[in-house]
Amino acid sequence: MKRLTVALGDRSYPISIGPGLLGQPDFFQQAIKGHQVMVVTNDTVGPLYLDALVKTLSAYQVDVVTLPDGEQYKTSEVLDNVYSALLEKRHGRDTTIVALGGGVIGDMAGFAAACYQRGIPFVQVPTTLLAQVDSSVGGKTAVNHRLGKNMIGAFYQPQSVVIDIDCLKTLPEREYRAGMAEVIKYGIIYDGEFFTWLENNLDALHALDEQTITHAIYRCCEIKAEVVGKDETEHGIRALLNLGHTFGHAIEAHQGYGNWLHGEAVGTGMVMAALSAQKLGYLKDEQVERIIALIDKVGLPVKPPQAMGIDDFMTHMMRDKKVLNQQLRVILPTAIGSAIITDALSQADIESVIGALRAR
Repeated sequence: MKRLTVALGDRSYPISIGPGLLGQPDFFQQAIKGHQVMVVTNDTVGPLYLDALVKTLSAYQVDVVTLPDGEQYKTSEVLDNVYSALLEKRHGRDTTIVALGGGVIGDMAGFAAACYQRGIPFVQVPTTLLAQVDSSVGGKTAVNHRLGKNMIGAFYQPQSVVIDIDCLKTLPEREYRAGMAEVIKYGIIYDGEFFTWLENNLDALHALDEQTITHAIYRCCEIKAEVVGKDETEHGIRALLNLGHTFGHAIEAHQGYGNWLHGEAVGTGMVMAALSAQKLGYLKDEQVERIIALIDKVGLPVKPPQAMGIDDFMTHMMRDKKVLNQQLRVILPTAIGSAIITDALSQADIESVIGALRAR
């Protein structure tokens, strides 16, 4: 088992990583101060892990709300089910929400915690690779709007993140590969040695070798904890964690939430970012090819949807949260291990990148 801390002063919290943590009460007792717990899960994860979690939390009054599974249900309307359950079961300000699921459940449960009675504690129990390495850490909570992803939300930190790597054993392969997009992202933006390690350890990662997957999750969480500790509300360095996301969110919104998984869209988005950086002279050809090769080897798409043209991309990208004064800003790698935020990328550049990808 490995442990690290997101250092935010009196709002600091632990991240615990290892096998079998879902069945160990000690990892929850430190974060739950009252006697009531509301577990928020979905109809895919619930049948797999809810009973075990409820047993672990047997010292508390545990209620459960089960949401439908899928990005398309990450809406204000579905979120209202959480508020209704809290009110119907008479949960007060001393209750704790426990988010049992992937990134969608973590984001929605966290946003509910931020809003219910102006803020109650919550604990993240991420069950997908994407949530374990990225979305469960850092306090970004949100729901989608039909015009943009994660546009309605708040920064609200959990009390604890409990990562049980055994949950990955039931994760569908497509979901696992989608999570690898976020793993690769950390190597590109922050740690070139980690990127090389990923190139050399893909087989062990796909085999869910315990030591290998624990190291990968720990390193990703370590990087994110360091970045969030420096820039919690994304006014500077934290924006780099959005590599590939401006392009990727456009794909998700255009295709319809849930048709492309978030990690699949981010994988293609990172390819588009790498080619954009190459076009602007930021990134060497050899590094571009390494990035594309690793994303492709993981099994993620490297080309945008065939029917999605430059106007489609620009419509969605101009709604991105990094847009300032109607100026598009994107994250581009400058080497494997570093990245910048820039407004130098033009619509013509993006159109050229789309064309180059289609021609590959």
